[in-house]
Amino acid sequence: MESKEKGEGEEGEIMGLDELPSALLATIIAKLDMASICSVASTCRTFNSCASHILTFLPIVHLIDVAPSMDLLAPLLPPNPYLTSLKVDCCRLDDSAISHLIRPSLHELFLHNCGDFSGKLLSEIGSQCRDIRSLYLGCVGDKRGRAIHISDLEELLRGCSELETLNLMFDVSTFLRHNFARAWTLASDKLTSLEIGYISSVMVTELLSPTPGPSQFLQQEQPPILPNLQKLCLSVDYITDTMINTISQNLTSLTHLDLRDAPIIEPRVTFDLTNNGLQKINQNGKLKHLSLVRSQEFLITYFRRVNDLGILLMADLCASMESISLGGFCRVTDTGFRAIIHSCTNLYKIKISHGTQLTDLVFLDISATPLSLTHVGLRWCNLLTNLAITHLASNLDLTVLDLRDCRSLGDDTLIAISSLPKLKSLLVDGSDISDTGISHLRERAASSLVSLSVRGCKRLTDKCITALFSSTSKPVLQELDLSNLPNLSDNGVLLLAKSRVPICELRMRQCPLIGDTSVMALASMQVDDERWHGNCLRLLDLYNCGRITALSFRWLKKPYFPRLKWLGVTGSVNRDMMDALARSRPYLHVAGRGEELGTGQWDHADGFYIHDYEEMDELERYILEGDDVVSDEEMAEAEDNEEFED
Repeated sequence: MESKEKGEGEEGEIMGLDELPSALLATIIAKLDMASICSVASTCRTFNSCASHILTFLPIVHLIDVAPSMDLLAPLLPPNPYLTSLKVDCCRLDDSAISHLIRPSLHELFLHNCGDFSGKLLSEIGSQCRDIRSLYLGCVGDKRGRAIHISDLEELLRGCSELETLNLMFDVSTFLRHNFARAWTLASDKLTSLEIGYISSVMVTELLSPTPGPSQFLQQEQPPILPNLQKLCLSVDYITDTMINTISQNLTSLTHLDLRDAPIIEPRVTFDLTNNGLQKINQNGKLKHLSLVRSQEFLITYFRRVNDLGILLMADLCASMESISLGGFCRVTDTGFRAIIHSCTNLYKIKISHGTQLTDLVFLDISATPLSLTHVGLRWCNLLTNLAITHLASNLDLTVLDLRDCRSLGDDTLIAISSLPKLKSLLVDGSDISDTGISHLRERAASSLVSLSVRGCKRLTDKCITALFSSTSKPVLQELDLSNLPNLSDNGVLLLAKSRVPICELRMRQCPLIGDTSVMALASMQVDDERWHGNCLRLLDLYNCGRITALSFRWLKKPYFPRLKWLGVTGSVNRDMMDALARSRPYLHVAGRGEELGTGQWDHADGFYIHDYEEMDELERYILEGDDVVSDEEMAEAEDNEEFED
């Protein structure tokens, strides 16, 4: 950077930015986000020194997109009495990082992937973070040997007296039931939102109606547990009538209830939800958001003891509902589903999955209702046809539409959807659409559509790329899923690269005709003339693509794909090369066992999520500029081994 310039005919000097007073520089740089501060710090020594000073009083530090190691975390988190919000992906950290993460000044703490942490994390938060308002802890103690004791939970609940939002995203069923219920008597009365990763239904019942201790028998009335709780999200073994009744009786301020179960055996009547249980929902009339979902993760099972009568009784009590999600109600017919649509006039989100008896009749008169739906999910509803979607499209405010695995839907569905001016996300996995049909989405892709998934639509070929992106307008599409398309080849990916669509997430898993040419095309892809090749892709899933060889790994090295954070490949292609790639790009998550990549955004509690990519992420670039852990020689050695084995 040139520090001084002589102006022609001027006696004064023009100062460079690095010569500004340090206080002024600090004021300017402090207004940037964390990623931008790191980017500025890498430009010169003056800015680096200023950025280091700013980190001692920066109020917000978010390190979610890149999982820092202990060596990186320490300089990014110096002593800072002004730090109020901290978010970190902790998959590379353990208990040794607790002293850097836990600060008395924190009001918000979000720690993701804490598998290598023990229960000490909970107790330290309770003892030091007295003013914390919002706390998220993910996967604590998941690794073998990382124990969490009930005393750690008690210390957390006792110490965080100002806590308003608590997310414990791990299995709490390992605690002894009686001790677990007793611990929650210590929870803050200010707690309004609680989410637990996994808990048994019996523990939920005992938590909300604990047995009184010896000193409480003389009291006429016990103090209520979680008296001001408004939002409750739980993943349980079984959703039961007893649990629903206990929640309704004890949580009188509840406005948001999200329950999901995943039975491993077919539930008995005493451990299941029936019509009687549905009648107990919303007894206090305050519920606005309801989700009851039976997952088929371990067993193909349904809510077999609930029929139209139960839904009709529930609908009478839920007229003020704004969001409803129902999954696995196999005995509910059009009568029950129509009751919800016609009774809940404030409804703007509805999601129905595994609706085995849901037909077009539910939606034929939807235009006559006062509904203004924005989010609709109809997954695994195989009796639906194009006619239902045609009527559903009368809701012109629709922004998210999930029609995955509705196999009777075809091109007429896309014609109807093309009239939705605000549509941002569309999922039509497994439907009977064609290249011709997808051309009707061209205008949406150019104006509003941010996310599109056509996974498993077998009729699609390379022509679907041309059909979707041949518009003269620059598409706004950022997330595209082309997985399991047997007729998609390298030619289609070349067309995609040529279209210069700013794709951030691209999934093409299990496409047998996709090979090395596709990787080379994406690595060389330019979104616009002023920016570097391949710079937009953050996620690339090529798992089980039939023609990927060792050649592709050469194009997955730096400097190609500089923003890539998630990569899916087939691990059996060459394990040595995959390991070498993972070491050369330590902040790239390389998956080789077929796991789904990213955040699992379509399986969130409310079922609807769109990632925001508007902010430019400079943090990873700053980190990686000085972090060449593995040299090109090591990658070359792995390539030589591959050629020798061949």
